[in-house]
Amino acid sequence: MQRSAWRPTSSASVSVRPLSSISPTTVGIAAAARYISSSSYKGKVVINGLGTPNQMRKYVKDGTVEQFALWNPKDLGYLGAYAAAALASGQITGAEGEKFKAGRLGEYEVGKDGEVILGSPAVFDKKNIDEFDF
Repeated sequence: MQRSAWRPTSSASVSVRPLSSISPTTVGIAAAARYISSSSYKGKVVINGLGTPNQMRKYVKDGTVEQFALWNPKDLGYLGAYAAAALASGQITGAEGEKFKAGRLGEYEVGKDGEVILGSPAVFDKKNIDEFDF
């Protein structure tokens, strides 16, 4: 899968002038970073998108990627557990507008169709990437 994402990155960097940024998804971001890290485009092309710390650590540390984002699975699970407990206990029914407390994450409101949105994704960079292992 990474190999199939690597080829379009190498082709785009050769055929698109001026190429200034690439924003792929989780598999693509690592493949793009791998290509850019060993090319003359390192430091000239911004790579940003969704990725995991373990797959992107090398590229953040070597300066190929300044930052990338992904929802923090620890916080997603934490919020999901609080939402399930609130629903199971009868504190909420899943109706739009209901509110419940989710521990250290604070208060959340049930949205349309029973959705509970965690919020913005976590941003990983040189300062914090070593705090995560997934």
